[in-house]
Amino acid sequence: MSFADNLFASLKTVVKLVVESRPCSVRKGTDGGRLVIMANGPSLADTIRDNRALLMSAPSLAVNFAAISPEFKELRPRYYVLADPYFFSDDTSNENLARLRDELGAVGWKMTLLVPVKYAAKAKRFYPNNDVKTFNIAGLEGFTWLTHPLYRLGAGMPRPRNVLIPSIMLGIALGYTEIIITGADHSWMKTLSVTDENEVVSIQPHFYSDGDNEKNRVRHEYRNYRLHQIVQSFAIAFKSYHDIEAYARKRGVHIINATPGSFIDAFDRKLPDSE
Repeated sequence: MSFADNLFASLKTVVKLVVESRPCSVRKGTDGGRLVIMANGPSLADTIRDNRALLMSAPSLAVNFAAISPEFKELRPRYYVLADPYFFSDDTSNENLARLRDELGAVGWKMTLLVPVKYAAKAKRFYPNNDVKTFNIAGLEGFTWLTHPLYRLGAGMPRPRNVLIPSIMLGIALGYTEIIITGADHSWMKTLSVTDENEVVSIQPHFYSDGDNEKNRVRHEYRNYRLHQIVQSFAIAFKSYHDIEAYARKRGVHIINATPGSFIDAFDRKLPDSE
């Protein structure tokens, strides 16, 4: 960004700090080592089948609806991230959301549920049997001399357009020095289309079954957006990964994208060896 762009973004960051950032409970809890992040892209099914040893080689982190998959209890993630406001809504019609709350309430191993600080109370109500820790999800941009110290303090992160962005930042905050990303296909642009009624269709498949209610909810949500808004959102997410990579390198953290065919171009790539 130009100096003027950075200046404007930095001023917005200061405002966001005042309005959005609050004390949070995520603290550094390890002296380093590897964290495996399991995003929910369709390639994760292949990684689970062919490279289970990688997923079991270190503490792991799961996101969103991963808990409804049959593999969840086998993989036993150490961390679980929920960031979308929908996970803290009062919706009782979505079968996947109901199953998610049941599954997370029945976890039989040590697992920390990581949620935005503004949803702390709802998280404890909807996910009462979990160890809930909070983080700030404010999107902070601008001069790195301003944003990097704020990231380190946990005041915010690069603009969190999807759950993988806070997941990586939380891995850094927790003290891990090597972060392996799996299931991050991010190939949404391949699925974009526009109907003859000018409705944007974006199919975002996951490694688990979404269910009809969830598919309908996502389809209805996308009807409220125009194509340029969706493409702009994608661009923001991909830029955030480059911001994360620059921050991670300064912190001495190595991020490796082990997702075959991933559209993310910010991190080192290394595909896992088959078992």
